[in-house]
Amino acid sequence: MTGTAATDDHARHGTTQSGLKRGLSSRHLQMIALGGAIGTGLFNGSGQTISVAGPSIILVYAIIGFFVFFLMRAMGEMLLSNLAYKSFRDIAEDKLGVWAGFFSGWTYWLCWIANGLADTAAMTNYVLWWFPQCPKFLPGLVLVALLFILNVIAVRIFGEVEFWFALIKIAAIGALILVAGGMILTGFHSDLSTLIGQRSDDAVVVQTLTQAYPGGVDASLGNLLNTEGGGVFPNGLRGFIGGFQIAFFAFTGVELAGTAAAETENPRKSLPKAINSIPLRVGLFYIVALAAILSVTPYLAVDPSVSPFVNMFGLTGLGFAASVVNFVVLTAAASSMNSGIYSASRMMFGLSLSRLAPKAFSILSRSGVPIRALIFSCLFILPGIGLLYASSSVMGAFMYAASASNVLFMFVWILIVVSYLAYRRATPALHAASNYKMPGGVVMSVIVLMFFAAMLVVLCLNQQTLIGVLATLVWFVALGIAYGARLMARRNRSGASRRATPRD
Repeated sequence: MTGTAATDDHARHGTTQSGLKRGLSSRHLQMIALGGAIGTGLFNGSGQTISVAGPSIILVYAIIGFFVFFLMRAMGEMLLSNLAYKSFRDIAEDKLGVWAGFFSGWTYWLCWIANGLADTAAMTNYVLWWFPQCPKFLPGLVLVALLFILNVIAVRIFGEVEFWFALIKIAAIGALILVAGGMILTGFHSDLSTLIGQRSDDAVVVQTLTQAYPGGVDASLGNLLNTEGGGVFPNGLRGFIGGFQIAFFAFTGVELAGTAAAETENPRKSLPKAINSIPLRVGLFYIVALAAILSVTPYLAVDPSVSPFVNMFGLTGLGFAASVVNFVVLTAAASSMNSGIYSASRMMFGLSLSRLAPKAFSILSRSGVPIRALIFSCLFILPGIGLLYASSSVMGAFMYAASASNVLFMFVWILIVVSYLAYRRATPALHAASNYKMPGGVVMSVIVLMFFAAMLVVLCLNQQTLIGVLATLVWFVALGIAYGARLMARRNRSGASRRATPRD
């Protein structure tokens, strides 16, 4: 049995050809897809993004979401064309060559390590909100240990944990929208001292808020226009473009639904459903949620160092509300790291099967978990806790890790789209037979690539994100050296084998 028939047979019997268990149900994949759209970037990073872009942040998220949807459709079409693909890395290697599999696989692994560092910083920020005297290293250490234990049991446990994490995040955003709606309908009033709040150490912000809202502000959809604070684009084109530098982090991990499909019971049904829900997820979780926040709180009053979700619930006057939301955003960081540990270990497992990583990482536990790849990935997140001490602030550590993650994910996304163009050129019959074609096809792929290229340029315009860009350049140089050494070793082995073969 070969080809698609063979992979479909494996899917029916609960395993993949690589030995991984198909332990994730459709509900798991749907929630993993939802959870991937509601990450640390939304709960923690949106305050920083709002402070830069103002109300135009809503347009920023809408534009990124638009292009990410087409990226996912391209990946979805290719994954469903051959269920032997375990992830986009297999596609890149098949369509572009071994080098693409090597670079995309190792880079994606580092993507999630960098993501884990950012999540560690975010979670530490949330814990310190409750316990200011807590040692900075402790929250990250405890979380990595806990998530390792949950991931090592079985993939179904990972799916179940992620299911409930995602459910908590969805409930929190739903509650935020309902509470904000109630505040708007009742004309909730925030006085000037409340607006200034934690911004009191910024003299420019205090002066601007005092001049624009001397009597405070009533919650209203009209606040979205920001007529008193400089309009929808208060910081001009530069501020609008700057919003992209941070907002991208909120979308990192959206491709996780494709990676998890390899361990899903019915990928032909569940994967399209997960991808097709992206526009709804972006509309509800980003656009509506941020519109709700900005309707209640003027953008200048949003403290970039604190989650705007926590701030908004704090305005209700209910002492427990902000603490409840702080718990929710903490689970969001835990959820993101949970996904990262899962993705990094599966990518290392796939690299090992392709002989692009040590063979030891292909060993599975009795429950079908790549145990050594899991341990290796967790160990590499822990040293990043030192970033919390190297940076001047916890939020600074988050920004450095997030900017590096942005560049790495962008590289992976570009390779996915380039692989799609190669797939269309090399296998037109598969595209013609597909029941899940990417809208716009080749033309839209080129447009998406142009957008990602423009975003790479944008990431170089800010000092913090530029550091992330430069750091990733070191990574790619190191990868190039490693790949070159691998080619040389193979060539030497091949030459030695020929010399050892006796001649007639």
